[in-house]
Amino acid sequence: MELQKTYAFTKSTYIFLLITGIVLTAFNLRPAITSLGPLIGMIQEDVGLAHWSAGLLMSLPLIVFAIMSPIVPNIASRISNEKTLLLGLISILVGIGIRSFPLTFFLYTGTLLAGVGIAIGNVLLPAIVKDKFPEKFGLMTSVYSTSMGLIASLASGVSVPLAEGLNLGWQGAQIVWGIPAAVGIVVWFFLQKFSQKNHHARQKYHSSTKSIWRSPLSWQIAIFMGFQSLLFYVTVSWLPEIVHSHGMSTETAGWMLSFSQLMGLPASFLIPVWAGRLRSQIWLAFILSMSAIVGYAGLLIGTSHSIIIISIIFIGIALGGSFPLALSYIGLRTRNASQAAALSGMAQSTGYILAAIGPLFIGYLYDYTHSWATPLISLIIICVIVMVFGMLSGRNKYV
Repeated sequence: MELQKTYAFTKSTYIFLLITGIVLTAFNLRPAITSLGPLIGMIQEDVGLAHWSAGLLMSLPLIVFAIMSPIVPNIASRISNEKTLLLGLISILVGIGIRSFPLTFFLYTGTLLAGVGIAIGNVLLPAIVKDKFPEKFGLMTSVYSTSMGLIASLASGVSVPLAEGLNLGWQGAQIVWGIPAAVGIVVWFFLQKFSQKNHHARQKYHSSTKSIWRSPLSWQIAIFMGFQSLLFYVTVSWLPEIVHSHGMSTETAGWMLSFSQLMGLPASFLIPVWAGRLRSQIWLAFILSMSAIVGYAGLLIGTSHSIIIISIIFIGIALGGSFPLALSYIGLRTRNASQAAALSGMAQSTGYILAAIGPLFIGYLYDYTHSWATPLISLIIICVIVMVFGMLSGRNKYV
């Protein structure tokens, strides 16, 4: 009886720590990026970056995602998911610390290291959820995707107040977001002690990879993930500047980005749950894409702050729901955790190659035209592409 109690306590403690670790990991997958958008003007002035250079700074993590994503499942199969995530969180913490130095080299190097850690979390979380919670995949995806959205919103909203209101400067405002990484490191340090290496994981991973890269459905999911990510990172990078061009203050513009992400939280939680209950997710993809089109069109033609705010609500709903829908596709379109890891790596690798172009391209368009009209028209066209491939990915099929 005592042994049973001990085992039950150990098992329940492990599950609690695992859920806590998943949520903490999710907390670290956005702030290192979303906190930059509202601060980009300060960074440009302090370090001396042109718009295209600032766009490159925002695109750098996405380039790292594209390179690292197909490698991560192989690393995890060798040393376990838990140890790999632990290394990822350490990389995020070190990266945030390095880029607090106001020099271009450290700014880019720190962002690169943070990107490596985020890439690890991006790829492994869907696979871990598929493996540990196969019957509750939709619910757990909702939990961690909503956690990502919540902390991303907070990072966007409080970065300027931290920098200006508390006189921390943009460097101090960045260092604050190393705290969730430090806490996550502690939790995953204990979780990795429970991990047991699956000796067949590497073989399964390579077998799954071959079939994943040959599947048309895999490519449709990858393209959907790529272009919806492009919309997200362009919005994170440039929405404050776009809103500021309509006459809002810098601090208000930062809160508008935060507001957009807060508006997306209900969709972030509900979409994976709904997706898990439906055989086909075609209409979910259509509705979210239409919301994005309406939102960016509103920013294009907006002549008042009320129209801008309504547009931001539509954009927030679209972006808040599209990413968790893409994560849901990884679990719903695969049969096991090994396939999910392979599809996650493949989709995020090819997808983020597309996403990495976004902030840089939009920054270049603005530098060339000195207007946000052309960039916004481009985003509306991209929304149509997201709609097409989101609906294709939503069909009731397996890769």
